[in-house]
Amino acid sequence: MRRTLLLLLLVLTVTGGWLIAGAGDDLRRAHVTSGGVPLDEVHPTSSGTHPGVVVAHGFSGSAKLMAPFGDTLATRGYVVVLLDFAGHGANTEPLPDRVAGTSDATRVLQHDLDVALAHLRSLPDVDPSRVALVGHSMGAGAVTRYAAAHPDVTATVAISLPDSAVASAERPARLLTMAGALEFPGFREVATSVAAERADRAVRIVDGVEHITILYAPETHRETVAWLDLAFGGPRNDDAIPFPARRLAGAALLMLAFLLGLYPLAALLADPANDPWPRLRRRDGEPRQAIAGITTTIRVAAVTAAAASAGALTAWVLPTARLPLAIAGYVAGYAAVTGALLLAYAVRRPTYAIRRSRMISRPRLLLAVPYAIVSIAVPLHLGVTHALPVGDRWWLLLIIWAAFALLAYATEHVACGVPSRLLAVAAVFVTVLTAAAVTGLTNGFVLLVLFPLIGLMLWQALWSVFLNRFAVSAWVIAVTGAVVVAWPLAVALPLVGG
Repeated sequence: MRRTLLLLLLVLTVTGGWLIAGAGDDLRRAHVTSGGVPLDEVHPTSSGTHPGVVVAHGFSGSAKLMAPFGDTLATRGYVVVLLDFAGHGANTEPLPDRVAGTSDATRVLQHDLDVALAHLRSLPDVDPSRVALVGHSMGAGAVTRYAAAHPDVTATVAISLPDSAVASAERPARLLTMAGALEFPGFREVATSVAAERADRAVRIVDGVEHITILYAPETHRETVAWLDLAFGGPRNDDAIPFPARRLAGAALLMLAFLLGLYPLAALLADPANDPWPRLRRRDGEPRQAIAGITTTIRVAAVTAAAASAGALTAWVLPTARLPLAIAGYVAGYAAVTGALLLAYAVRRPTYAIRRSRMISRPRLLLAVPYAIVSIAVPLHLGVTHALPVGDRWWLLLIIWAAFALLAYATEHVACGVPSRLLAVAAVFVTVLTAAAVTGLTNGFVLLVLFPLIGLMLWQALWSVFLNRFAVSAWVIAVTGAVVVAWPLAVALPLVGG
C-alpha cells in the first residue's frame, strides 16, 4: 500500500509539474512594473510588428489568472500585456473602495489600463495603432468603459460584463460580449442587450460554464481570437489554440498529490509505536448505533446553524469588518464568532474532556503546518492565480488564519472527527454565508466564488479526517486545516483603502 501510494504521488507531482511548465513554454515572456502597475508581457515567436492586446482580470483576480489568454493570443500572433489592477495580485496599491463600481475605483482602474496600454504601445514588436482590449467581469467593465472613451482602441472583448451602463449605442465600436450559460441570468441579459445596440457588436453565450470556468473554456478563447482576427483584417497565423485549462489541470494534480501526501506525513509525524498505519480510535462517549449517529449529526448541524446565524448577523459590526481586505474582514469575523459560539457549546459536552485526553501532542506534528502552506500556495501560484502575500496581506493573513483556526478547533470538538459531522458544519457555514450575501449582509461577490469556497472547505474537512485517524491534537488539526481556507482568501481578495 505504501509503495502504491508513493508511486501515485510521484506520478501526480510529475504530471502536474509538466502540465504547468509546458504551458506556452515556446513564447517569450517578461515581467515588468510600469507606473507602479505590475505587468506580464507575452510575445509571439514570429518576428516583425504585431497587434497588441491588454488583458484585464476581474475582481479578486490577477494577471496570472488570465495567463491562458496570454498563451492563446500570443500563439496566434498578438503581443499581450496582462496587468494586476490596484489591490490585486502583486499590486500593493489598494483599490480605493471595497467595491469596483464607485467613481474613485473606476478612476484607478482606468489609470491602470492607461499604464498598461502605454507600455504595450512602447514595445518594439507592437504596432501602436493596432491595439485591443480583453477583460473579464470587473475587467470587462473597465475595458468597455476605456474603449468607449478611446476610439483608437480597435476592438474589445468583454467576458461576463456585469453592467450595461459602461456602453452606449455610440461607443465602443467592435465590441464582443460573452457570458456563460450557467452564470446568473443578469450577465447574459447584459451581454445580449449591449451587443444589440450596434451592428458591429456581437454576443456569444458559452455553454456549460459559469463565472469562473468561462475563463478556461476553449470556446471562449476561440471566439476571442476570431473576433480580434476579424477586427485586424484576418488571422496572423493558423496555429492551434493551446488548451486553456492546462495550468489549471496541473495545479489540480499537484493539489491532489499534496492532499494524499498528508496521509503518510501524518503517519510519520504521529509515529505511534504500536499503531503505525493507520490508527483507528474508539470514540468513547459517542453513540454507536446508526440512528443515533444520524441524530447527533442533525444536532451538530442545528447548533452550527444557530452559531453561524449569530456570526452572520454580528460580523459586520466587528472591528474585523474594517480590515483593508475586501469581504475577508466580514468573513473572518463571521468565522470567529461562529467558532467561539461552537466552542462554548463544545466545552459543556462530556466528549470535550475525553477527546482532549486521547489526542497525540508532539512538537514535530507542527511540521504539518508548513506542509499545508506549501500545498495550497504552490499549486495556486504556479497554475491558477497570484498566491504569494505582498504588502499588508502578510498581517491580514494571520488574522484570517486565526479566525478560521478558531472555527476549525471548535468544529473538531463538536464533530469529534466524524466525517458526516465535519461535512455538516462546513455545509451549514457555507449556506449561512450564502444567505448573508443574498440578504446584503456582505458583498454579493461571495455568490460568484461559492464553488471554490466549497472546495476549500471540503479540503479542510478531508484533512481533518486524515489527521483524526492518527489521533492528532485538535489544535494541530485546526491550525493546519485553517490555512487551506485562509491563504486563498488573504492572497486573492483585493486590498482596499479607506
